Amino acid sequence: MIRLFKNAGCGCLAVVTAMLTLPAASNAAVYNITVDNVVIDTGEFTKNGIGYNGATPGPVLRFKEGEDVSINVTNNLDESTSIHWHGLIVPYQQDGVPGISFDGIKPGETFTYNFPIVQSGTYWFHSHSGFQEPDGAYGAIIIEPKKREPFRYDREYVVQLTDKHPDSGARIMRNLKSMPDYYNRQQQTLGDFFNDVAENGFGETVNDRMAWGNMRMMPADVEDLQGFTPLINGKGPSQNWTGLFKPGERIRLRFINSSAMAYFDIRIPGLKMTVVSADGNNVRPVKVDEFRIAVAETYDVIVHPKEDKAYTIFAASMGRSAYGRGTLAPREGMVAEVPKLSKRPLLTMADMGMSGDMAGMDHSMMKGMDASSMAGMDSSMMKGMGSSSMAGMDHSKMKGMSAKPDPFYAPGSGLTPVAANGGKFMSYADLKAQKPMYEDREPTREIELRLTGNMERYIWSINGKKYEDEEEIRLKYGERVRFKFVNETMMSHPMHLHGMWSILDTGAGKWNPIKHTISIAPGTTVYMETEVDAAGQWAFHCHLSYHASAGMFRRVVVEGGPETIKLDVKKTEVTK
Repeated sequence: MIRLFKNAGCGCLAVVTAMLTLPAASNAAVYNITVDNVVIDTGEFTKNGIGYNGATPGPVLRFKEGEDVSINVTNNLDESTSIHWHGLIVPYQQDGVPGISFDGIKPGETFTYNFPIVQSGTYWFHSHSGFQEPDGAYGAIIIEPKKREPFRYDREYVVQLTDKHPDSGARIMRNLKSMPDYYNRQQQTLGDFFNDVAENGFGETVNDRMAWGNMRMMPADVEDLQGFTPLINGKGPSQNWTGLFKPGERIRLRFINSSAMAYFDIRIPGLKMTVVSADGNNVRPVKVDEFRIAVAETYDVIVHPKEDKAYTIFAASMGRSAYGRGTLAPREGMVAEVPKLSKRPLLTMADMGMSGDMAGMDHSMMKGMDASSMAGMDSSMMKGMGSSSMAGMDHSKMKGMSAKPDPFYAPGSGLTPVAANGGKFMSYADLKAQKPMYEDREPTREIELRLTGNMERYIWSINGKKYEDEEEIRLKYGERVRFKFVNETMMSHPMHLHGMWSILDTGAGKWNPIKHTISIAPGTTVYMETEVDAAGQWAFHCHLSYHASAGMFRRVVVEGGPETIKLDVKKTEVTK
């Protein structure tokens, strides 16, 4: 059977895999992937990186629901590597996480992944070894469904985003460890102080500065990493990736955020976007002007350009420090106006789960506090931590917010999404499953995961403990577990559970959306449920690369089921 790879987002056939003659009944396909050193050109700088089949992004892998695939991965690096199939439901030995799923792929070796394709939709793949993913080791996956999809389109493009930085991943981590605000280029200045005094008064401004100072945090800490160039399908803003269309066509855009650290707010001025899929699973269509895509998420949208003109795909980083730009156009060379970045957002006390009443507090009581020490605070004192506790608050008095706040963002949050020109900004609350995947049943138990950290030392953790200092999370095959995420940090965290689906609780009951990555905003409490239906051991972590590396990571062990697992972190073993 012949399999063709396509370059991300383009219509040209780029790489042909090896051909293997197989009986028709086997319904199998074989792919060859090499892991290579590559040179990355962003249009602003060039750097050495890592890619697949000689390029980054790697090829678009096209699978079909119901088939079996074999993927030969040859490591041409001088260090070990791996590939994780992000969002794919596979046997745990094929999940591609060194130390949990397998030993990794040593230099010069070829490892063959074998697994059935049991789903459809938009996903991606990336290295789970060191900082190879932020250094360029990622690609896209498209899985064609068995049945007809509940929406129509005339053509499609992958729109794969990343945040390419001049520094290597290892160097970035060293710099963050030595100085956590090393890459923060948007810190407040004396001029900002005087501007705030003019707007809010001297006393309120001083109290606000004291609160942040005593907590050893900064309201400009929206992005750990700045100075990057956003890429769309491997092209920087000046290189302008372009997807062609004929006026009147419906275009499916498969957005994938493969960034190491950057969230993006996506809009296409002049076009409404209809969101039809989230993390590979179809949702009831939602028409929006803008949406936020967290690191590791995927969203499929359909646009319907009717005019003979170009449109800009604009991806502003959440901290408004940079933007990615691409173009939809009837012909090559056409361009559209590129919007300007809006004013940078600043965190508020609401982002730390505290009300604006903190302005009048005696801040001398707060000396010596950092993010990790907040974990011991009485949560009842931290107004607004949980989305359910926000219902009775008067949000209409909060600057820049509507009377009806997003339930997944703290009231008064500097990160609360607001669409340009007053349009519709998508919320998790807008997402409803097209069809329920699981029976709507009560969870058997609840597990609380507090997202914790110490920005001053650049340590990120779960329940106050780093990965190497904590035991694994043990689940029983067949149970339904409710996870309670309590974000006690000033950062958003995209939490990714391998091997099993995450049912995001938006209050929609059996219509709650099914995802593989769930973003937890600062100062919020979010719930998800998981049907424990995959035996083995799995990774569970924040998908911000440097947060996971710094400790916000857990191993999940599923006990029982069709296989009995012998636990060995160095070498996993299965007995029937």
